[in-house]
Amino acid sequence: QVQLVESGGGFVQAGGSLRLSCAASGRTFSNYVMGWFRQAPGKERDFVAGINWSGSSTNYADSVKGRFTISRDNAKNTLYLRMNSLKPEDTAVYYCNVLSDLASRRPVPGFFASWGQGTQVTVSS
Repeated sequence: QVQLVESGGGFVQAGGSLRLSCAASGRTFSNYVMGWFRQAPGKERDFVAGINWSGSSTNYADSVKGRFTISRDNAKNTLYLRMNSLKPEDTAVYYCNVLSDLASRRPVPGFFASWGQGTQVTVSS
């Protein structure tokens, strides 16, 4: 069965940086649009960033534009999210999954794999 494993989260002061990784096993996601999502306590899971199959096109939520960078290494079957200038409002559990397309920002959990466990990012002031 295909699994998605997120890692790289942690505790950081406001203004700090982290790099998250999303690794897939059992099947390659090199042909799919991929995205990062986050869920803060008591809130719904929201779109953060997306990237097409080749990495030539990206899409970002307004709240992270200019601070976060999404990238992928298809040879390693790994997706990344570089987060700079972190703010307390970035605190959330971060997840990855397949996107239907960049414009819709809609995840399709279960098409490639179910949601993983996510990785916790905590930003203090």
